[in-house]
Amino acid sequence: MDTAAADRWTGPEEAVGRRRGPGMWLAGLLLAGVSVVLGFRVGDSDGITPVPQLLAFLPWLLAPAGLGLALALLARWRTGMVWGVAVLGGLAWYIEPYGKTGSPTGTPLAELRVMTANVQFGRATDALIGAVEREKPAVVFVTECEYTCSRALRDAFGGSGGAFPYREAVEGAGSAGSVILSRFPLKAADGIRKTTMGMPGAVADVAGHDVRLQLAHPMPPLPGQVGVWRRELGALRDYAAASEGPTILAGDFNASQDHAAFRRILDTGLRDGARLAGAARTPSWPSRTAPTLGAQIDHVLVSGDIAARKAAFLPLTGSDHHALVVDLTLHQHG
Repeated sequence: MDTAAADRWTGPEEAVGRRRGPGMWLAGLLLAGVSVVLGFRVGDSDGITPVPQLLAFLPWLLAPAGLGLALALLARWRTGMVWGVAVLGGLAWYIEPYGKTGSPTGTPLAELRVMTANVQFGRATDALIGAVEREKPAVVFVTECEYTCSRALRDAFGGSGGAFPYREAVEGAGSAGSVILSRFPLKAADGIRKTTMGMPGAVADVAGHDVRLQLAHPMPPLPGQVGVWRRELGALRDYAAASEGPTILAGDFNASQDHAAFRRILDTGLRDGARLAGAARTPSWPSRTAPTLGAQIDHVLVSGDIAARKAAFLPLTGSDHHALVVDLTLHQHG
């Protein structure tokens, strides 16, 4: 029986329903999947796998949501049309940058350039050394800097005559090693302990003023490790809440502003340097698609007495992250 004959036999409403059925089903699946992730964002929760992983790419969920709406339109599915518009509206609302802004009101005291870089098990060490020589930061936070990387940085920049005579490090293999390099004198600090990967801390003497430095590198939200990820981000949040005076918290947070655990850190009053410098939501990972597509999980967070003037994301050969460079100005607390 041909289609026209089938239409005459079944009636026009059943024929239309048969033709639009696949489109409705696909639209419903797309919108349902996006709605689940969006629902956790609305509920201020990271949920369980796969929600934390998908939340990192919240802005890119506009694509499946838009496709779902288009399919609903083609299928003349009114419920799907309303659903699609609501989902797109919700995504657009939460894509807006999160956290405090504003400039310090005190007198400028000193300027410093800060860099944070994940060198992926030390593979991008040579690229990092070249980037440091070009960009000339005053402080460098290096994550996944294993033993060979640590030695290479010491050989390239360490010693009394080196560009970075001061350093604090947690030595370790693979992703466990982390290093803070500084042109400013450093005093040791406890850092954040009992974490999967090293998170050293220090206090820098910047123009006669103490500035707290803390490297961030919590466990990524891998399936089966979401609890560890949430706990280690909670430790960073506790550090930020307890900080007094100028503070810089920087590194690979393995979290974006769409993760509730990361927003808790911003809720302490720290501000995202990239956002302050006009680079909110610029992806830093994965390097193969960044900055066109990806998530901003590398951050330089600063206290309210530090301003950010400029930010740049730099590719590093050998790493799956882009390095982040932020120009900061320390102000007198006013």
